Order: sequence, then structure tokens, then C-alpha cells
Amino acid sequence: MRRLFKKLQLWDRRLFQWINGRLHNRFFNFWLYYLTHLGGATFTICACLLCWGLAPPSWSTQGAQAAVALAVSHIPVAAAKKMYPRVRPHLALPGTRTFRKPLVDHSFPSGHTTAAFSLAVPMMIGHPEWTALFLALSLVVGFSRMYLGLHYPSDVLAGAVIGTSVATATVALWP
Repeated sequence: MRRLFKKLQLWDRRLFQWINGRLHNRFFNFWLYYLTHLGGATFTICACLLCWGLAPPSWSTQGAQAAVALAVSHIPVAAAKKMYPRVRPHLALPGTRTFRKPLVDHSFPSGHTTAAFSLAVPMMIGHPEWTALFLALSLVVGFSRMYLGLHYPSDVLAGAVIGTSVATATVALWP
């Protein structure tokens, strides 16, 4: 079992280094630096509350569901960050490319990715015609976290699973 865990860690690190090192170019540097904020607290909280409070009823319900999913999903994120204090890749791996003021708290799981999926999943369930857009934006947020040197692929995957699971449960249990 220990050998399998070591192999998974090696794969995780190699995939991170490929994304963070070999894919860098001016286009991605510009866009991913800004698009990563679609998973940040300011954007996700404002988007949920604006949708909930100002959108037509068909979107308002999804805004409320996303707000609940966003709040609830960060409970397991906070717990995991305390239980598994993984050092961020830009601090652990020499040569990692990063940008202005990189975060220095724990890496696992990705809170930005969790937030992006917590917001997107209720919207995709309520409005399947918008699934391609919401899924693409959530995946871009996750990818940007690796590209910017802040998370390993497993951090992003865990964030996507947590955000998707909590959001799906929120929609399923909604009165």
C-alpha cells in the first residue's frame, strides 16, 4: 500500500511540474492569473448572493442552492487543511513558477476549485443548457491553481469532488 501511495505522489508531482513548467506562455500567464479569481471568495459569494437576490425565480433558486453549497463545502475543506497540512508546491518544489503574492497556507484541498464547483453544479443542474459554460469555467479555475504553482492535481481533484458532492447533495435535499 505504501508503494502505491508513493507512486501516486510521484505521478501527482510530475503532472504538476508538466502543467506548471512546460505549459507556460504569455497567453495563459495573462488569462489564468485573472480567471483563477472566479473561484475566490469575493467572486463566488457575490455571484451566489446576486443570483439569489436579483435574478428571475428560475435562477434565484440555484443562487440560493449555490450559496448553501458554498458555505457547507468549506467545512470539509477547512478540516482537511488542518488534518493534512500539505505544503504548497511553490514552497516544496524548487523551480515552481508562481505569480504575485502566492498563498502560503496549506495546499490540500483546493478551496478555489471547491468554490467554483459548489457554485457551478446547482447552475448546471437547474439549467442544463448552460452546463458547458459552467463546467468549462470550473475546470479552468482548477487548472489555473496548478498553472499558478499553488496546488497539486490531487488538491484540485479533491476540491472538485468536495464541491460537486456538496452541491449535488444540496440540490437533492432542497425543499
